[in-house]
Amino acid sequence: MTPPRAPEAGEAARLTRAVTRGVRRHFRDLGAATVAELALANGRRADVVALDPAGRITIVEVKVTRADFLGDTKWPTYRDFADAFAFAVPEGFALEDLPDGPGILLADGYGAVVLRPAPVVALTGARRKAMLVRLATVAAARLHRLEDPEP
Repeated sequence: MTPPRAPEAGEAARLTRAVTRGVRRHFRDLGAATVAELALANGRRADVVALDPAGRITIVEVKVTRADFLGDTKWPTYRDFADAFAFAVPEGFALEDLPDGPGILLADGYGAVVLRPAPVVALTGARRKAMLVRLATVAAARLHRLEDPEP
C-alpha cells in the first residue's frame, strides 16, 4: 500500500479551511461558540478557540500535512491559554506523528469526531478572564464589521 501523497499548496489551504469548518461545526453542535484565527496574548494565533456552555475554553490546532506538523514548534504554548488543547486532522493524516498528550479530532468540511478526548486542566482565574474578554471583543468586532463594513 502506498502512503497518501502530501497535498499541494492550494490543496492544503482548501483542506485546512474544510477541517477548520468541520471543527467549528462540531463545537457548534455541542452548544459551544467558536472564533477562528484568534490572536493570543503571547503573539501566537490559535486556529480555533471554542467556548462551551460550561465556560470551558478549548484551543484546536489544525494540521493537514506531516510537514506542517513537524515544522510547528509553537503549539505547546497554546496550552497556557485553554482548559483543553487538541489537534484536528483530516482523514489519512498519520496519527502516529501526533504527540500522546493532546486530544485528537478527525475532521472534514462537515463535522468532526473525537478520536482522543483533550485532557482538561483548568485555567487560572486571571487567564480565564483575559481569554473571555479577548474572545468577546474579537467576536463582537468581527460581527460589527459584517453588519457595518464601511470605514
